[in-house]
Amino acid sequence: MEINYTPRGVCSKNIHVVIEDGVIQQVEFTGGCSGNTQGVAALAKGMKVKDYIARCKGIRCGMKPTSCPDQLALALAQALEN
Repeated sequence: MEINYTPRGVCSKNIHVVIEDGVIQQVEFTGGCSGNTQGVAALAKGMKVKDYIARCKGIRCGMKPTSCPDQLALALAQALEN
């Protein structure tokens, strides 16, 4: 399954995710803090979708109520619902 998600409240403009058998295979952020988004993508690769959501949902970026890791968790949760 492939997901293209438009995050809200963060600097990144798009999140592209590839999931196979409930495991994150690939994550690509467009925009945002390059080092941080590359790190999040590298750490998420190989994780079970449910594990990533449990670990990263609710993470904040400074004073913002969300973050790129949180937005990825929301994208994954939305994909599970569908």
